[in-house]
Formats: sequence, C-alpha cells, structure tokens
Amino acid sequence: MKNLRLIDNDPWLKPFSNSILEWCLQSDEKEIELTGNKSLYDFAMGHHYFGLHQNGNKWHIREWAPNATNIYLIGDFCHWSKNSDYAFVQISKGVWELVLDQKQLKHKDLYALQIEWEGGEGKRIPAWATRVIQDSETKIFNAQVWFPDNPYNWQISTFKRKDSAPLIYEAHIGMSGETEKVHTFNSFREEILPRINKAGYNVLQLMAIPEHPYYGSFGYHVSSFFAVSSRFGTPEDLKRLIDEAHQMGIAVIMDLIHSHAVKNEVEGLGRYDGTQYQFFHDGGRGLHPAWDSYCFNYGKNEVLHFLLSNLKYWLEEYKFDGFRFDGVTSMLYLDHGLGKAFNGYDDYFTPNLDYEAISYFIMANKLIHEVNPLALSIAEDMSGLPGLAAQISDGGLGFDYRMSMGVPDYWIKTIKEKKDENWEVGEIFHNMTAHRDDEKVVSYAESHDQALVGDKTIIFRLIDKEMYFSMRKDQPNLAVDRGIALHKMIRLITASCAGGAYLNFMGNEFGHPEWIDFPREGNHWSYKHARRLWSISDNVELKYHWLKDFDKEMIDLISESNLLSIPEVWKIWENKTDQVIAYSRGNFLFVFNFNPSQSFPDYGIPMDANKFKIVLNTDAGHLGGFDRIDEQINYYTIPSDTKQHYLRLYIPSRTAFVLKREGFQKIR
Repeated sequence: MKNLRLIDNDPWLKPFSNSILEWCLQSDEKEIELTGNKSLYDFAMGHHYFGLHQNGNKWHIREWAPNATNIYLIGDFCHWSKNSDYAFVQISKGVWELVLDQKQLKHKDLYALQIEWEGGEGKRIPAWATRVIQDSETKIFNAQVWFPDNPYNWQISTFKRKDSAPLIYEAHIGMSGETEKVHTFNSFREEILPRINKAGYNVLQLMAIPEHPYYGSFGYHVSSFFAVSSRFGTPEDLKRLIDEAHQMGIAVIMDLIHSHAVKNEVEGLGRYDGTQYQFFHDGGRGLHPAWDSYCFNYGKNEVLHFLLSNLKYWLEEYKFDGFRFDGVTSMLYLDHGLGKAFNGYDDYFTPNLDYEAISYFIMANKLIHEVNPLALSIAEDMSGLPGLAAQISDGGLGFDYRMSMGVPDYWIKTIKEKKDENWEVGEIFHNMTAHRDDEKVVSYAESHDQALVGDKTIIFRLIDKEMYFSMRKDQPNLAVDRGIALHKMIRLITASCAGGAYLNFMGNEFGHPEWIDFPREGNHWSYKHARRLWSISDNVELKYHWLKDFDKEMIDLISESNLLSIPEVWKIWENKTDQVIAYSRGNFLFVFNFNPSQSFPDYGIPMDANKFKIVLNTDAGHLGGFDRIDEQINYYTIPSDTKQHYLRLYIPSRTAFVLKREGFQKIR
C-alpha cells in the first residue's frame, strides 16, 4: 500500500484509507492514460491547437464536435449563411478543421459556427473562442477575430509572487466604480487598483472574468471558458491591468468556474454538437438541480483536455497567478453535497464521492504548480473533506488553501441570534482557529456571498437603518458606536487568527452600506446596488473612513510582520463571564473585551516576564474609538506572590488591542 502521510497525520482517517488510496490510484492511472510519457504541461496544449490561429499566411480553425455531420464557419465574410468555401473537414474522429487564406478573415470580424447533426442544426459560438462580444442592440453574442497588429507588450514578463501569506482583495470589475453602469478593466486599473495597493493587500482576486451571458450571474454561469468578458474591455485591457498589479507587487488570481456551465446552446456549450453528453454527463447526472446548469463529465479525456488547457491558458496568456476554484463541494460529491451537514468523517467518505472529479483536482493542482510553482490554488469548499488542501505527495488533493466558509456563517449566526452579552469568547476563538493542522485556510468575516441581495453585510446587520441617518461624525448614535466597534473587532480577530490567508470583498473594509443587486427585471434593470461608493470612505466628515483607516493599519501590521505565516496561535487567557480573551501569535499579544458595558481596570493576564508596546488599538480616536487606552507607555509584566507574572491592563468595553513584545523572551 502507498505510504499516505495524510493518514499518519490523522489516525481518525485510518478506517477510510481505502477511499484515500482510491483517489490516489485513480488520478495516477488517469494521468498516465492522458499523457503517456508526457507531462501534464505538454498535455494541456489544446488552446494552441483548437480554436482560431494564424499560421503564416493561412488561418486554421479546429473544433471538437463528435456528433456533428457538417460544420460551417459563418460571419460577416459570408453574410452569415452556409457556404461551401467555409465548410470544415473532419480530420480525425470528432475533430474538424478549416483552413483559409489570410485575406478571408481580418481583425475584428464577427463569426460563429453552424453545426449540423442528424435531425438538426444550430448556430454555436466556438468552444475555444478567445474573444466573444455581444451586440448592444440585438443582445446576440458572436465570436470575434482578435489578432491586433500590436500585441500587448508586458512590462513584467515573469512575475514572482512573494512567498508571504496571501492578503486577498476580492473584486468585481463591473461593479467596482461609483457611477451606475458597467465599469471596465481600464477604469478599475486607473481608479481602484491604486486603492487596493494603498490598502496593503498583496493578492487581487478577480471575479467574472470568463464570458458569461447574464451579467447578474456574478460570472458564475460561464459560456465561453477561454474568452475574457468583453463587457469589461479587450484582452489587452485585462493584460495591462494584471501587468500594473504585478508592478505594484500584487499577485492576481481568477475566480475559476469549472464546477458547471451555463445551459445556453448558442453562446454556451449546451448541446454543442446536438448532444448534452459531449462535455457533460448525459441525463440527470449532467444537470445541477440547484444551479440550473450543466455538470462536466470529468471522466472524459476530451473534457479533461479542455479544462486543463483552460487552466494553462489563463496562467500563460494572461499571467494570472492562480485560481480560486468555485463550487468545489458540488464537484466532490455525486449529490453535490446538497442538504448535507458534514458533521463527521462518515459524511466525508461516502459512496457519493466523485473520484473522477477528485482525479481532475489532483491533476489540475499538479499542472498549476508545474506552470508556476508560486501560483495559488484555493478551494471554495463547504464540506471540509480531509486532504483537500494537503499535499498530493501526502495523499491530498493539492490545493494550497481552502476557504474557511464556516467563519462568515458563524458571524452571521452570532450577530443574528445572540445578544451582545451572550457572545462566548471561547466559542469565538475556537471557530476562528478551527482547521486541520496539515491544511491552510483562507479566513474571512464576509465575502461577496454575504452581501448579495436578500442578505446583509456585517455592518448593515450591526447598524441597520441608522446607516442612513447617523454616519456623520457630528451625529452621535449608540447603535452606530456599537456597530463600528464590533466591525473592527470582528475583522481583527478573524484576520489575526487566520489559518494562513485572509480575504476581504471590495468595499466591505469600510463598511459599505446595503447590499449587492445586479440589474434585473425585478429591480427595473437598475445599477444602483451594482457599484461601490468609494466617496463615503474618502469623506472625512463621515464615519466610514474610520473603518477604512483601521483596515489599513490592521493589514499593514499583518503584512509587515508576516503574521499569518506563523502557524501557532496560543490562547493565553479566557474568561467567559467577563467576555475577555487573550492569545498570542509570534511576538504579538491580542487582547479582546467583547463585554458590551463593562470595562476592566488593572486586568491581570498571566504571562512570562516581558515588556510590551501597543501597536494597534480599535479604541483609538483616529479610528472611531474613544481614546480610553494610553498607547504611549510601555507595559511590563509584574510578578505575583506565586512568581507568576501578570500583565496589568486597562481593557475598555467593546475594545481590542494588539501589543508587541519589546524584549526578553518569546510569548507562550
């Protein structure tokens, strides 16, 4: 039997060793079947073969459509009608090719395929198209020839992400500006990217990059997997954005949707060659019951070729620095994990495990790190399957991080269901630090998910309607004071306890009001909530800028100390009645008083002999607090009669602060 360190690290996995061994063996066998004596890097070259390419004075376009009987290229050049001069030839089983003279196509020509099959035919956007645009009047999508005379000239041809803990800024290009419209790569690069850089984040996560027919899908119903969404700009615009981010030292990762595809047939992959089962499972297994979309067949070699080539394409053509894989739970389980609580090991290792999808994940993560060893691979998973973010060599699936999806759920539940005086500090600490020792997680208080229409952001849950009336500094309000204090504390304890990485969705750092709602029939196609109100965080007369300034100081502290690279978070003190908790990480001591009304003078925290200085304080006046703590003095531990040293502190209500060890010995 293969030696699996994953099981050695967790003896509770021993009864499920057959399942873990099975996914290891199946992935190895599938990789050999796909590549033979080649590497995954050499295998994932489909984007260089399929699709439209220039070769000398000829155009070559190739497509895979095994059920097709005839394929024609249609477009501006033939008045959108079938023409024998533009008929494909089947060159091998399921593979069709058309060769044209240089003069027959030109840059910016619109085109599509007319595919015929037994009993029918249909217009299709080529599956490997790298440029797709939508007519502003007819709303019809077509592929576009995109071979500009002056390809983008990268200023940084090889960017190397710093090997430091990812501080991720999640963003959506279209809703990134303040005006009520769809914003662009260029406006984001000029106006928003400098904000992210100034805020101190070192990773930018971009949503909704591949083309998707419905803007309101947030980019999660993809139609063209190799095409940049043209509603945001051109391929060169995206490349320039990524290039300038790299010049700032910011890595850029993409929200990747390989868990499903939109059902659209003309502009998507639905019934591409007249069958559902070309890219997807046939019948019920190919339909996602919750998302109204098609599910890929990860056991099919041609589908793996398509998806793995797609990964390599984004990494090399656009120089993305990795991916956040969406909908991983849906892929891991044949029932998509719907309605499952996942409370124990028996829930993880069930007959519902999809070993074909697991094999895909293992090969995908191998390929990503073969292309770029410093690339980030993050799994959005709610199941908690052991091994997901463990090394492949140890028996894991090879993701670098998993999203800690239970953390934002915990905060929502706590804010909704518990009075402030019932917040349990031990429970909070447990939920912030609960993850497997051999896996890293991306922790976050809220992402875009918590801000969607029908839900509420943390700040809106805390302050509610008072956000409309009492956010000026000259308008005192106890509800707003509470909300601002807890907003900072929630973020600080989430970020400082994070198991390797931290994420924030754009605007949430300054408590962006209200929710996200894309234009749709139900809101009369309004863009009012599909934008970000940056001006309120810049206005020094409003309280939002306090939260923005606090977030910057917090991120700077974490970044400069590389805090999240320190795996150990030690609980030093917990008092459930007082609602006070203290913990250390490296040379920093974090002290929280969640008590809504009681402040504690001369509060003793047992410590080794040390000298401390406050380096971050949620109660600081310039951050919206009440300046109840003296930040100028040094704090020394004092020995007691039992020779135990205590750090004596004044801990105001609803306050957290961070102290840095100034000398002597490491905190423990």
